[in-house]
Amino acid sequence: MLKQPISITAISSISPLGNSFEEVWKSYQKETHFLGETKIGKAPVWVGALADALHEEIKALRNSDNKYKNLDNTVLYAIYASRKAIKMAGWEAASDFGINLGSSRGATALFEAYHKEFLQNDSVSTPASPTTTLGNVSSWVAHDLKSKGPEISHSITCSTALHAMLNGVAWIQSGMTDKFLVGGSEAPLTPFTIAQMKALKIYSKNSDEYPCKALDLNKKQNSMVLGEGAAVACLEEGQKSSALALIEGIGYATEPLEHNISISTDAQCFQESMKMALGHVQPEEVDAIVMHAPGTIKGDLSEYKAIEKVFCNKTPFLTTNKWKVGHTFGTSGMLSVEMAVLMLQHQQLIKVPYLTYTTIPKTINRVMVNAVGFGGNAVSILLSKVG
Repeated sequence: MLKQPISITAISSISPLGNSFEEVWKSYQKETHFLGETKIGKAPVWVGALADALHEEIKALRNSDNKYKNLDNTVLYAIYASRKAIKMAGWEAASDFGINLGSSRGATALFEAYHKEFLQNDSVSTPASPTTTLGNVSSWVAHDLKSKGPEISHSITCSTALHAMLNGVAWIQSGMTDKFLVGGSEAPLTPFTIAQMKALKIYSKNSDEYPCKALDLNKKQNSMVLGEGAAVACLEEGQKSSALALIEGIGYATEPLEHNISISTDAQCFQESMKMALGHVQPEEVDAIVMHAPGTIKGDLSEYKAIEKVFCNKTPFLTTNKWKVGHTFGTSGMLSVEMAVLMLQHQQLIKVPYLTYTTIPKTINRVMVNAVGFGGNAVSILLSKVG
């Protein structure tokens, strides 16, 4: 249990859903997905790409400062979302707050471009090393916001953003700071990254109404689709009057690997992380869970079985957003937090359209958010309504 609640005073994202709290909520009201087929490499694939208008805004950001022209989109997405977040929270640039932002893949587009250059010329351009280091994400955001606190970048695969939230909570609980900017950023829509997912035989080949069938436990084939974007949250010590939601509990666990990409059939790591996040809260007091549910047969089912083990016959309302935006790797956990906060704020649950729900909670007081990545590193965050 936390010593005291941590307030989420702002959350900002840029994704296929949009780039503002209001626009994202409107996007969630639609039963349509935001995935599209586009040619990446030699073949068309399903992806969750930013809208053209948002890519224009990222282009404008890139051209706004000569130092930004050689940066990967991963960094630019993070800068874009972070500017909006601190404005929403009322934090002043150049003030004392920590930053922990991460990415699963990092500057993969630049890596691919520089590697191609190396193969052709046996040499690379000067920016190759500094622009492809993982520390780029937090360090460039800190540069842009002129923040004075600690800055941390990390990659913990698909649970990266929620691990950043864990770190922010730990720093605040320690008393070393009272504010932290946390989240993740990912720009993985590149030929090599797509090829890696196809090699794992988990990428969607669906041609029906919903290319990604995340949380459909009866699907016969894997249906993961990659998406891009960034999402960040502003965390503050205690319960603030401006809080959008409170972090009531945190949990984490890692299980021994039996395979490079798999977790156990009943996701032991999720069982442990969810139990830790619950603390003294009874299972029946959790109204909904935003699942990791990547759209793979084994991944979705193992997380569901873990929930059954922890919540028994008191299974909360279950949902996910990957059918709508794809799997954004290191960003995905924070996009799920954003979804949970919106449900708490609007007191409205967001359904997966192709699922049948037998019971719908009348009020939403607590929502749990799950994320896990390659390596079985699970994180669960328990959020509660303010007041």
